[in-house]
Amino acid sequence: HLLPGQIGHFFVLLAFIASIIATVSFATASFRKDPVEKRSWLNFARLAFITQLVSAVVIFAIIFYICANHYFEYMYAYKHASRELEPKYLLACIWEGQEGSFLLWTIWHSILGIFIMARSKEWETPVMSVISLAQFFLLMMLLGLYVGDIRLGSSPFTLTRNEIAGPIFGQPNYLTFIKDGVGLNVLLRNYWMVIHPPILFLGFASTIIPFAYAYAGIQTKRFGDWVTPALPWALFSACLL
Repeated sequence: HLLPGQIGHFFVLLAFIASIIATVSFATASFRKDPVEKRSWLNFARLAFITQLVSAVVIFAIIFYICANHYFEYMYAYKHASRELEPKYLLACIWEGQEGSFLLWTIWHSILGIFIMARSKEWETPVMSVISLAQFFLLMMLLGLYVGDIRLGSSPFTLTRNEIAGPIFGQPNYLTFIKDGVGLNVLLRNYWMVIHPPILFLGFASTIIPFAYAYAGIQTKRFGDWVTPALPWALFSACLL
C-alpha cells in the first residue's frame, strides 16, 4: 500500500513550500506602502497559508488512514498502532510519535492563523509572517529529506523495511511475518491521552501569537499599541496551559 505514503509525502512537500511562500509574501506585504501592491501580496500570502492548512489536514488524515488500516509496511503504523486498539486510541497514537506531535502543532498554528487573518486587520501581515515562519520550521521536521549526510526532520511515511535491519525485509513477502504493530504504550491507553495532548498543544501553539504581536509592534514602531490585541491571546494561552 505505497500510494497513501506517496500522497502523504507530496502534501508534506506542498505544505513546506506553501509555508515558505506564505512567510515571504506576508513579510513583503508588511513592508509595502502602496495599497494595491500590499493587497496583492496579502491575497497571495493568504492563499499560500490556506494551502498549507489544507495540506496539513490531509497529512493527518492519511496518517490516521494508515494506522487505522494497520499498514505495517509504514514505520509509523508499526511503532504506534496495533490491531487491538480502539478507534480513539488509533487517533491518539498519531501524536504519540514526534512526527505526529509536530503535525498537531502545525495544524493548531494553521487554525489560529485563520482567526488572525479574519480578525487582526492592520496587524495581520507582520503577525502572520511570524506564524508562517514558525510553520516553515515545524514542517521542516516532517520532511525526512537528506541534504548531504544530514537528514532534515523525520517523515511519518518512511517504510519499515528502510528503517529496521533484518533478513526478513529482503523477502518480497516480508509483511506476512509482521503479525501486529508495537501499539500505543500501555500506560497511555487512557481517554486522557485522547483529550490532553491536543489541548496542551493548542496552548503551546497559541503562545506564538502574543510574541508575533510584540514583533509587529517593533516592526511598525507602535511600541505600546500591540499589547491590547495581544492580551486576550496571552490569557487564552495561560488558561489552556
